Amino acid sequence: GEEALLLEGSPLLSWAGLCCTRNERTDNGEALPESIPSAPGTLPHFIEEPDDAYIIKSNPIALRCKARPAMQIFFKCNGEWVHQNEHVSEESLDESSGLKVREVFINVTRQQVEDFHGPEDYWCQCVAWSHLGTSKSRKASVRIAYLRKNFEQDPQGREVPIEGMIVLHCRPPEGVPAAEVEWLKNEEPIDSEQDENIDTRADHNLIIRQARLSDSGNYTCMAANIVAKRRSLSATVVVYVNGGWSSWTEWSACNVRCGRGWQKRSRTCTNPAPLNGGAFCEGMSVQKITCTSLCPVDGSWEVWSEWSVCSPECEHLRIRECTAPPPRNGGKFCEGLSQESENCTDGLCILDKKPLHEIKPQSIENASDIALYSGLGAAVVAVAVLVIGVTLYRRSQSDYGVDVIDSSALTGGFQTFNFKTVRQGNSLLLNSAMQPDLTVSRTYSGPICLQDPLDKELMTESSLFNPLSDIKVKVQSSFMVSLGVSERAEYHGKNHSRTFPHGNNHSFSTMHPRNKTPYIQNLSSLPTRTELRTTGVFGHLGGRLVMPNTGVSLLIPHGAIPEENSWEIYMSINQGEPSLQSDGSEVLLSPEVTCGPPDMIVTTPFALTIPHCADVSSEHWNIHLKKRTQQGKWEEVMSVEDESTSCYCLLDPFACHVLLDSFGTYALTGEPITDCAVKQLKVAVFGCMSCNSLDYNLRVYCVDNTPCAFQEVVSDERHQGGQLLEEPKLLHFKGNTFSLQISVLDIPPFLWRIKPFTACQEVPFSRVWCSNRQPLHCAFSLERYTPTTTQLSCKICIRQLKGHEQILQVQTSILESERETITFFAQEDSTFPAQTGPKAFKIPYSIRQRICATFDTPNAKGKDWQMLAQKNSINRNLSYFATQSSPSAVILNLWEARHQHDGDLDSLACALEEIGRTHTKLSNISESQLDEADFNYSRQNGL
Repeated sequence: GEEALLLEGSPLLSWAGLCCTRNERTDNGEALPESIPSAPGTLPHFIEEPDDAYIIKSNPIALRCKARPAMQIFFKCNGEWVHQNEHVSEESLDESSGLKVREVFINVTRQQVEDFHGPEDYWCQCVAWSHLGTSKSRKASVRIAYLRKNFEQDPQGREVPIEGMIVLHCRPPEGVPAAEVEWLKNEEPIDSEQDENIDTRADHNLIIRQARLSDSGNYTCMAANIVAKRRSLSATVVVYVNGGWSSWTEWSACNVRCGRGWQKRSRTCTNPAPLNGGAFCEGMSVQKITCTSLCPVDGSWEVWSEWSVCSPECEHLRIRECTAPPPRNGGKFCEGLSQESENCTDGLCILDKKPLHEIKPQSIENASDIALYSGLGAAVVAVAVLVIGVTLYRRSQSDYGVDVIDSSALTGGFQTFNFKTVRQGNSLLLNSAMQPDLTVSRTYSGPICLQDPLDKELMTESSLFNPLSDIKVKVQSSFMVSLGVSERAEYHGKNHSRTFPHGNNHSFSTMHPRNKTPYIQNLSSLPTRTELRTTGVFGHLGGRLVMPNTGVSLLIPHGAIPEENSWEIYMSINQGEPSLQSDGSEVLLSPEVTCGPPDMIVTTPFALTIPHCADVSSEHWNIHLKKRTQQGKWEEVMSVEDESTSCYCLLDPFACHVLLDSFGTYALTGEPITDCAVKQLKVAVFGCMSCNSLDYNLRVYCVDNTPCAFQEVVSDERHQGGQLLEEPKLLHFKGNTFSLQISVLDIPPFLWRIKPFTACQEVPFSRVWCSNRQPLHCAFSLERYTPTTTQLSCKICIRQLKGHEQILQVQTSILESERETITFFAQEDSTFPAQTGPKAFKIPYSIRQRICATFDTPNAKGKDWQMLAQKNSINRNLSYFATQSSPSAVILNLWEARHQHDGDLDSLACALEEIGRTHTKLSNISESQLDEADFNYSRQNGL
């Protein structure tokens, strides 16, 4: 009766009448029959037990169970018997053993599993009965299968050097059953069994033991189970190669055949070449050393020795040696005889070699002839002294300004003219009321082209073109005059009581033409300008400091000055004597620019722009950046062609942009490598009326082609009342040692005339080549025939012998009211010398940040800061940018310095567009990411 109660409601009720020999308790206390009638002596044996199963979505699963010999089989799930109606049973006979085989199926639904809330998973078990007892199968768990969407850990992109180890971590999404992981490279499955270098067995991670270039690519972790598949985010692996230097080439031959030159050797960053954003080689790609080739020295004779004693043959000898100097290094031997002989008795030795006492009468006669010749010589000397005395007396008494000693001067000979001081009362004197000092004498042995401000004031119209005291002039048949003033010739004239006031107010243009009493310039009142200077206060936002009309500027980047700090930054240009003294053939190519304060520290390199006058060519110039130390000495910072990580020089045709991290005084120098090295000169012509109402002065300037040098000329001409008559032009002056000629051509013959012997003037090569100390100019004086002539038309020809030539066409009115004004400088450069904050930069700060964030990260396709530099024509010394925290920011600073006068961002926009065609990050800039002002500015400028 107890057992019937336990089995009530179970599928065993139909077996209540069976005879049970003993009871068996289940784990939960239920009584199960111990035996069911069957073949004697055999317990049920399970041929097939239920397997673990997963419910996919809402589809039920079937559990299967098969046993022999079995009179009955029932399922028990979660400790409860499954109702008999839910069983599907099949019975068969095992032919081999003759035992009865029973197979039972049940279905389990998703709802049943979800409704079960127990300490363990939903499970089911088979129980089979035979005559001897019961057997139980294994427990089969039933779970709902799923796979979540998000990976617990996505693989992360890596940049590794070649042969480095790559480990990509992947933790698949949670799922039942647990997901299996497979790795894809560029959408292709990875088979770790075929590649021993790859291991995918370690906790779903991908391990590449030694990275190869072929391992670069996009890697994806793929997780899958019976429900679904999931893909992780792709991880980009970049295997980069750092650049390595090749071996040095052999030293080149010395670049000069003899003398001091240089040799160089080079190496390339190709062993290996940097790849996939790998670091560029550090160090210099070119090395230069000086070399000295021995020049051939031709031999030269020593002086002759004394004559030897007269020999019995009436001859004596003298010798000389080829030792002054002896020929060296393949030089030529001396030409001529090393021994010379002659008769030692003036031909008195008789042919038959008789003793001298036998020819004594003839000897006495010859002695008389010698006395006669000596007397004639003395007479000639006396006549010459008399002629010189008469000449000097005539010069002291003549009232005429020029005394021509030899009339053949105008017929092709090269003779000497002596100009003497005009006596009191001569209208050509600066002040006819003054007594001349006849002891004053100035000798001019070079061109009449002036280099010194002192000479400019002394050699004005009245002193240049009227006779001076004892000037020596060489006149050629072409009427070319070569006059020149010594560097600072002393002027001994007495100071007159009427002088110009001190300061900047003296100006020759203030003399009224009708004033017949011109003043003599007091030398002590000459103003001296030593430097141009500008200042500005800058803070964390940075800015730009510009020296108006000089081409010199300073760019302070955003963030170079720490926050909450501000500095007063100054910049100056030395206009006095350069402190940088040329060494050998070295030439100063730029002004000396000082920026400070020197103790200021910047966190980002600033950009200093310095103009230069070299025609840039690495084949002809070796250009250096130099800095002045605190002791006043100049030291070389770097050669423009060399690799350096301390600073960067970008040489443009007219300026050099330097990235520096310390303030100081800097200048550019050049060493010409060949005779084809070219300095660019700016030639200009100014004109003004002289004190004499009929005269008009032309002043032709040849200065270094830098804005600051020409500004000094303009300033001087403004003080003198000069007017620019023609747009300045460029003259390419070669370092071939040939001089410069300046001439006035095509003067209207019946309206104007030029003073004699001044139509062409010549300037020595050295004066032009090293003319950076003071502006060089040549002056011409034209005279009208009548006051009614008001128009002047002529040509100024400036040319280097065997070199370049320029023609300045003068077409002007000498009247102030009718003259057309030619502007000296564009106004935009002098409007705002100091700009601070965002308005000083062309690239808006938000766009600048976006560009830096994009290009500072190495890109697998090489579209990083190195390509940004390349597209902006920065192809050299990239190792400097690699040392910066943000290479793209430094490149943009250099772009800002180069394009400060450009009106838009076209060049940068084109570079970014070319790079960004396949660069996804650049296409993500939208209006929401920029402030409105930056977005509109960028849209208007094509960025």
